[in-house]
Amino acid sequence: MQAYQNQSIKIHNSLSGKKEVFEALNEGHIGMYVCGPTVYSNVHLGNCRTFMSFDMIFRYFKHLGYKVRYVRNITDAGHMVDDAEDGEDKIAKKARLEQLEPMEVVQRYTLDFHNTLEKFNLLPPSIEPTATGHIIEQIEIIKDIFEKGYAYEANGSVYFDVAKFSKTHEYGKLSGRKLEDMIANTRELTAQDDKKSPQDFALWKKAETQHIMRWPSPWGDGFPGWHLECTVMSTKYLGETFDIHGGGMDLKFPHHECEIAQAEASYGQSPVRYWMHANMLTMNGKKMAKSTGNNILPGEIFTGENELLSKPFSPSVVRFFMMQAHYASILDLSDDALLASEKGFTKLMEAFDAISGLKTDNKSDFDVKAWEQQCYDAMNDDFNTPILIAHLFEAVRHINLIKEGKESITATDKEALQHTVNNFVFDVLGLEQKAGNAADIEKLSGAVEMLIQFRKEARENKDFATSDKIRDQLAELGIQLKDGKEGTTFSVS
Repeated sequence: MQAYQNQSIKIHNSLSGKKEVFEALNEGHIGMYVCGPTVYSNVHLGNCRTFMSFDMIFRYFKHLGYKVRYVRNITDAGHMVDDAEDGEDKIAKKARLEQLEPMEVVQRYTLDFHNTLEKFNLLPPSIEPTATGHIIEQIEIIKDIFEKGYAYEANGSVYFDVAKFSKTHEYGKLSGRKLEDMIANTRELTAQDDKKSPQDFALWKKAETQHIMRWPSPWGDGFPGWHLECTVMSTKYLGETFDIHGGGMDLKFPHHECEIAQAEASYGQSPVRYWMHANMLTMNGKKMAKSTGNNILPGEIFTGENELLSKPFSPSVVRFFMMQAHYASILDLSDDALLASEKGFTKLMEAFDAISGLKTDNKSDFDVKAWEQQCYDAMNDDFNTPILIAHLFEAVRHINLIKEGKESITATDKEALQHTVNNFVFDVLGLEQKAGNAADIEKLSGAVEMLIQFRKEARENKDFATSDKIRDQLAELGIQLKDGKEGTTFSVS
């Protein structure tokens, strides 16, 4: 018997707004789709939190014995600046500004995305399709929606007719928005607008002469709308109806709402049984934003190269910090919070190491079996990792009491305890013991700063040979120096 048959999982379904008992469409198998990144810049921590949350969910289902097909896409075309219908594609704009080919931009930031998630110990998805790799399928679904009367062509672009769709379907049911309210709160169309209504959204956009990314279609050269790719790729690999669709809370409207409309218009049925949304990450109580300086990249946490931090933190400490909040709640990042998480992480790892050395007795003061079920109960209640972690620290307390000779444990319970802690700490939460030593990172930082000072003195003495040798040898070790007006900084590749 698989472990999932002994566990009843409840998931907060964004579509119904309540917790529902999870039932897989096909017993023992789960299809899960998560909206991936638009690869036009370095992945930021808020995105990392979302992907980390669904990695934890992926891990838990696998731990229970489900066969999971996890699809997470790469958006490499069609996502317009500021999520607007008009203007420039985010990747095309970056390519123009940096004088690169769009696929150079895609390659650079896809590699950054993968490298960052690997440091956070995320498992790779089962399939990672790209928008540009599915242009033909996107054109075909547009044709289908067009033939069924839910789309119209205007000046080489194709738009989804929301008003027509709403006569027979409920547009806005995921976000809780009413079409009449949306109409009342939107601007009037101008003479330059091709759309019949401001609520209509693009399925295909005409490529103007200067537009770099373009493909031929029955409506002329253009590119697909941002929402279309996820409808196409999710249903291609998971079926016209599948178990779970996830993403950040900011995607609920319009992106996910449009996905539902496209799928229902084409397939005649709702595509997803359980919609899940991870909440945002703030910093020092405020929204993260590059413009205000209240922002930090993952690499800056690992090296400590950000004025908002007192020291570097390891990826596992950051992951542990993320897991201490429920995926659907807002989480605030601060130096103090990371310092507290580092202490907790260290305490947890020390307790795990201590289990193997515990002396056993013929009786147990710690009911390991009941405690184990509490851990499962926490995860079964909408993947409640903060409650799980609280239970793990209850085990830490007992481990320390047994180590001090104040409690006893049998050999059978000791083995069960070690097995269960290993399962939840490493397999489900995805923490890594070897990556938890932030003290080593701090020592490395101190050693590099000392070499930077030696190099500075060599340059002041016009000993450029020594200065260059320090820089080049550090580069060979993957440590890049960057000279600026305020001194020299370093980064680790």
